[in-house]
Amino acid sequence: MVNDLRGLLLDATDRAPQDDHDMGALLRSGRRRVRVRRARALGATALATAATVAATSYVLADHDPRAVQPAGVPRPDGPVLRLTDAEPAVEGRHYRELASHTNEDLESDNGEYFDGVTDDGLVLFREGQTMTRREERALMDPATGEKEWLAESPGDGAQSWAVELSAERLVLMRFEASSETGMASRPVLDVYDRADATWRTVAWPTLPADDDPSFVRIGPDGRAYVAVVTDRGDVPEGGWPTGPDGEADDAHAEGDVRALWSMSLTDPADVRDEGLQVGSFAFDGDRLVWTDSTNGAAGRVHVRDLGSGEETSFDPGLGERCNLLGLDASGGRIAMSQYCGTYDGVRDDRVQVVTTDGDQVVTVQDSGAEGGDLVAGGDFLTVTAYQDATAGTYVYDFEAGTLLRLSEGRSAWSMGGPTPGDQLMWHTPAGRKVAMFGRSGATIHLGELIR
Repeated sequence: MVNDLRGLLLDATDRAPQDDHDMGALLRSGRRRVRVRRARALGATALATAATVAATSYVLADHDPRAVQPAGVPRPDGPVLRLTDAEPAVEGRHYRELASHTNEDLESDNGEYFDGVTDDGLVLFREGQTMTRREERALMDPATGEKEWLAESPGDGAQSWAVELSAERLVLMRFEASSETGMASRPVLDVYDRADATWRTVAWPTLPADDDPSFVRIGPDGRAYVAVVTDRGDVPEGGWPTGPDGEADDAHAEGDVRALWSMSLTDPADVRDEGLQVGSFAFDGDRLVWTDSTNGAAGRVHVRDLGSGEETSFDPGLGERCNLLGLDASGGRIAMSQYCGTYDGVRDDRVQVVTTDGDQVVTVQDSGAEGGDLVAGGDFLTVTAYQDATAGTYVYDFEAGTLLRLSEGRSAWSMGGPTPGDQLMWHTPAGRKVAMFGRSGATIHLGELIR
């Protein structure tokens, strides 16, 4: 990978990769939030995922006395925050809302969604498929609500995620089942040329199919990258013990190892095994960041400069029982979402941030905290919370040392996508009360952080 990618970087376009968001977060959450490693997330399809945004203001010291540690729960290395330390964000001072849309009843019917924002500031708006209408997409001006409807995409009706939303093209990813390998599938990309107003589809039939496929990331060379499972971590004989919440407590699990592959977005035959074993991976500009394994013990973190080939690695200090659930990298920082066990009924969930040099930055540690997306070029961290008392999505400002809680509560529905600049999306509950899921609908919000 080093030699091939280093050469391609010299000829790469000036379009930055859209990698500010860990798209796997959309797969990790569901109507029933199961973060156990053996409950494979791709079983939760269509609308049944969850996220929210919340905002708060909080000043961080190395070990702030307000970050009270629950009895018996191990304390991470470095500065620690808890969700209860957060204070509400103030609209107009911490953020401004640019647009919103409410679906009152997603229990009964499909709705309308914001699937991300293009580099030139237009919302990718989607009308979901129902029994009486086909799926349609538009580019919407968030200030006026004016929409330019797009031609029907090749993947209409299939669940898809935005991978890149630039001023030149829209790249959406979906999965297609493999005809030769049982339940396994491969990623497929639908690419919309904004100048020509046309769609094309690129699929790679020689890419190995995977029964636990990962999301595609666009690298700095313009190629699509994906990790395919080669060695799945073993479940101990007799299975995992059951925790107090009735879920398997698989802390300190053996992680999965994957092979990194790259593919051309124009030539379906151009599929390349990069010869690198990874766990989770991400791009930070022209650097590749990866762990030894994922969905269990992470091992070491590796950082490779794709231009020079220089590589460093370090122990991220995740803790003895921590399972890596997700990873993001941006602005010289690496965010890792983890489950680290249950102690007397209290889950040890963490979103830990380190620098690409291995220095501890901050860990948000609380039962129900996960996510860990780096936004605004890595200057802010978003964290999603799921416990009733603290539910919402929190934003941590690294420069100011403040934690911002943008909302109270979270909806049970998946929506949102990549955003440029200082923008971000979150969603909140709406509609009538539903016994199992809280509320029948959701409001999607598009906002901009104020520095």
